[in-house]
Amino acid sequence: MEKLIITAALTGSITVPTQTKYLPYTPEAIAADAIACAKAGATAVHIHVRDPQDGHPTSDPELFGEVVKRIKAESNVIVGLTTGGAMGMTPQERLRVVPLFQPELASFNLGSINFSMHPAARHFKPEDYRFEWEQAYVEGTKDFILRNTFGDMEAFAQTMQANNTRPEFEAYDVGHLSNLRFLQRSGLVKAPHWIQFVLGVLGALAVTPEDLLVMKATADRLFGPDNYRWSVIGVGYPAEFNMAAMAIMMGGHVRVGLEDNIFVRRGVLATNVQLVEKAVRLANEFEREVATPDEARAMLGLKGREAVNY
Repeated sequence: MEKLIITAALTGSITVPTQTKYLPYTPEAIAADAIACAKAGATAVHIHVRDPQDGHPTSDPELFGEVVKRIKAESNVIVGLTTGGAMGMTPQERLRVVPLFQPELASFNLGSINFSMHPAARHFKPEDYRFEWEQAYVEGTKDFILRNTFGDMEAFAQTMQANNTRPEFEAYDVGHLSNLRFLQRSGLVKAPHWIQFVLGVLGALAVTPEDLLVMKATADRLFGPDNYRWSVIGVGYPAEFNMAAMAIMMGGHVRVGLEDNIFVRRGVLATNVQLVEKAVRLANEFEREVATPDEARAMLGLKGREAVNY
């Protein structure tokens, strides 16, 4: 079985500061978490940025630039940039990081879905929120559609190809794998693919062993098991680590981090480093060696950190 790629998704756009004091949202904190996670065993980091004043998700290229430059100066970790963005961002805003920074890796969402965290609002009173924007943001996801039309996907594919950036395909449901097959048949993307099975988002596929098996079987049928690698994202606790254990056993790869789950144990808030350390412990228990960044670059066919534009 090949070595395990562990990705740390540090801050995302859905987790809000009120949920956990450990959520990084300044450029300094996001970069510091990335570097610390790499030292703890993360092979790659997945980067969103936030307004450093109040933690609101943003697509500000200056903030992205500060984060990625800080990481590159101190770590060899693979840096993947989001093009998923956040509620309220246009596809053009989400995509602009690719031509600006020409990263080794960037996320590529494979379809439009309802994407909601509004049930989380029941855990907080209005006076509990740290920042004014948070309550409306959390409750507003009830009417949020994560837009990824075929026109958007065509533009994303062409832009990533032009900048030699490897797509990290995000599949939230079984139909998204069929969308990827269509993009492949249309000549917009080429196998072998790097696919994240995103399980547990409200509005898409659930997060159960059966759901993961369906995704894996569907990908095998559509692409052939030798024409893609996969990683799993389990949203929430204990789903993040249930899915991680299954992926480690099944030959897949793992994503952890505060974007997806805020607990290291039931009721115990986690840091990003603690989540990476737990994934490494699981890998060690199953005797699956963790890949270094350079080993993963070879596995995924990445262009290398010297070819990025930052």
